[in-house]
Formats: sequence, structure tokens, C-alpha cells
Amino acid sequence: MTPVDPVTIWSIIIGLAIGSYSLRFVFIGLVGDRPMPPWLLRHLRYTAVAILPALIAPLVVWPTATEGQPDIPRMAAAAVALSVGVITKNVLAAIFSGAATLYGLLYLLG
Repeated sequence: MTPVDPVTIWSIIIGLAIGSYSLRFVFIGLVGDRPMPPWLLRHLRYTAVAILPALIAPLVVWPTATEGQPDIPRMAAAAVALSVGVITKNVLAAIFSGAATLYGLLYLLG
């Protein structure tokens, strides 16, 4: 592995910090005291719903525990969690049922 130049790393870190601060400042500092249009509020409602699957899907499809190879316990746990969540509309029930399925199948299948 070739070493990365410290100037490159620090310029990336500073650039990301400025970008992150600017994005937050736009919503908090410039637009924070104004009412947002209804169409924007409607789209912002789905932000949290979109972030969780974006974080979880790569861990299910390409898990690091199996070196990126999909396996039955993780796919089954995701399917069970999704079905329980859709049927019961209860996030905690979906999380705990998915975790129980994952650990149960990992124990049974080795």
C-alpha cells in the first residue's frame, strides 16, 4: 500500500469540514427562521426512512463477516425484519425479530 501525502489527507478533511458546515448553515442559519414550502416538507419526511436502509443494505448484501459473500442467515434476518416491520408497523419488533433470526440461524448453521 502506498502512503498518502499528508497535504492531500488534510485538504480532504478540511474540504469535507467546510462542506458539512456550509450545508448545515444553509438550513439552520439562513432558512431556519422561515417557513418551508409544503412540497419541501413532504420530501424531507422521507429522509429518515431512506437513510436506515442505505446503511443496512450493504451490511446484508456484502457482509464483512463473510468477506463480502452473501449468506443465508443475514438474508433471512433481513427478510424477517422487513416482514415483521411491514405487518406490525413496530420498529422494535422488527429489530428484535431480525436479530433473533440472525443469531438463531448463525447458531444453527454455524
